Amino acid sequence: MTTGRASPPVTDDFPRSPTLADMPDPVPTFADPAKAPYAVSEEERAAIAAAIDSDELVELALTLGNIPSRSREELAAAEFVHDWMDKEGFKPRKVGATPERPNVIGEYGGTGRGANLLFTAHLDTESPSGMREHDRFRYRESTLADPEWTQCWQDEEGRLRGYPISNDRGPMSCFLIAAKALRKAGIGLSGKCWLTACPGEIGPEPIEEFSGIGWNGKDIGAHYLFHHGGVAPDYAIAAEGTDFGLTWQGCGYALYRVRIFGQGVFSPILDAPADPLRHPNPIYRLGAVIDALHAWGQKFERDSVMETASGAIHPKVQIASVRGGMPIDFGAGTEVCALYIDVSLNPRQKAADAYHGIMEAMRGVDVEGFDVEPVVVRHGFEARASEVAPLVGAVDAATRLARGAAVEPAHPVYSSMWRDHNVFNMHRVPALTTGMPRWRPTGADMASSALVYALTMLAVCGRGEAPAEQVGTSVYGNETPFD
Repeated sequence: MTTGRASPPVTDDFPRSPTLADMPDPVPTFADPAKAPYAVSEEERAAIAAAIDSDELVELALTLGNIPSRSREELAAAEFVHDWMDKEGFKPRKVGATPERPNVIGEYGGTGRGANLLFTAHLDTESPSGMREHDRFRYRESTLADPEWTQCWQDEEGRLRGYPISNDRGPMSCFLIAAKALRKAGIGLSGKCWLTACPGEIGPEPIEEFSGIGWNGKDIGAHYLFHHGGVAPDYAIAAEGTDFGLTWQGCGYALYRVRIFGQGVFSPILDAPADPLRHPNPIYRLGAVIDALHAWGQKFERDSVMETASGAIHPKVQIASVRGGMPIDFGAGTEVCALYIDVSLNPRQKAADAYHGIMEAMRGVDVEGFDVEPVVVRHGFEARASEVAPLVGAVDAATRLARGAAVEPAHPVYSSMWRDHNVFNMHRVPALTTGMPRWRPTGADMASSALVYALTMLAVCGRGEAPAEQVGTSVYGNETPFD
């Protein structure tokens, strides 16, 4: 381990945290700060903390959060991030499958032989689609009217409200300000740190008539970034709300379409049976089908629980939607009805594992016919504990310096969902997710997260040459030839 070079003492508003020597508590089994590639000094911590402007961070998060950026509508937010990075000297570029949905990639450091680290966060935010004909079949009017879908503000208690900040432009703002703090403090990085903002992490997914690149989500986001973004990280962090916990594993998911078949009968000639299970219209069989699939789902959830050094994973199963018949053509019922089942997959499961279970559950139901098709498949991934240990150690050392406590495993909910660290673990780049409180953080929470991120950047990449002053040039260069 390299020892941090001393910087002039700096005072700041952050309370002094205990040094590692002050903290004899046993190191958690999943994190060892001694494995961080570079040991950040107390002087470096103080200089970086003093360079974090909490008001600037909150303003950035609110400004970025209030730019409308639903899935498929990320361009304005991407342009803002690009311009901010350009102004702050992080040499941004845009790389996208389409010009309307680019990934934004900035960089800092890279003056020496340290490890490379990539931070990523997503530009899109969970919200109704904005397509009225779709949203009214999924949400109540009162839910659609909730301002937190698209608006952000700081309430009277100092908490930052709004889904765009919680997921995920708050954590994005934290690592942007973290990199700026390193530059302000005059601390360069030996390895390179990439700062990336991606579209499509939340979705959508191309399914049936909603197909083509216009409906792509993850494939044009972090996946596209990894393959075409000009990045070569040794480690990666998906900056998301985890309540300051950490996990290097994540669930995948599959969406299974279960179609059941029957007969369409012209209503005037239909003799409806007393037993709904004998009705020719397959919609009448849904009760028995749902009972069977729910029983399977309960067992699948129990059997899929996974415990590792990185915490627990609790995969879940839920029917996401139903399709059957056509409202404008209603005179003869329908021959086809479909359920769409959302199944979480732990990192060691395949889509086939759930497929066989669903098929077996359906074989026990009295229906005229059925088929099962996985219309979306994304497997989950986990880093190898030995390979991700330096990154985990760096986050742990940073958390101790910034927050006075060791990092802890994230709550199972954060390791039981998809996050974009899966993309990097898929491609053998050790990656994890960690960040600020997910639910209504305060400005102090965000400043604390920014400090953890900045210290992690230094602990992974090592200290390099101080950043050069940004100087404009002309066609004659920086020195006039006309003296």
